Amino acid sequence: MNLEDRFNQEMLSIYEDAKEFGYNPMYFLRMVVDRGGLSAAKQLLDGNELSDGFVRLWHEQRLDLSVEALALQEPWRTLFTQEELAEAQRRLDGADYDWRGS
Repeated sequence: MNLEDRFNQEMLSIYEDAKEFGYNPMYFLRMVVDRGGLSAAKQLLDGNELSDGFVRLWHEQRLDLSVEALALQEPWRTLFTQEELAEAQRRLDGADYDWRGS
């Protein structure tokens, strides 16, 4: 399985993990299934707006399940541009989330 396929599996895991605490992000799942995990992540990282899912995970204190936190982890970082990584970092820093420890 190549890196992008493995990333897709990680994105699907976000959905499964979120369901464990009562959050059922159907729009997120639809994006991942329809577009693929990497394309969905890139769409979510485009621009400077926070997604509803990010806000919900922030309120649940589960930003470890955010696309932003996933994108900043190795080995996934190599799939993203510097701009996308900077946006992910900006959002997590703005939420006072220590993404370096994720």
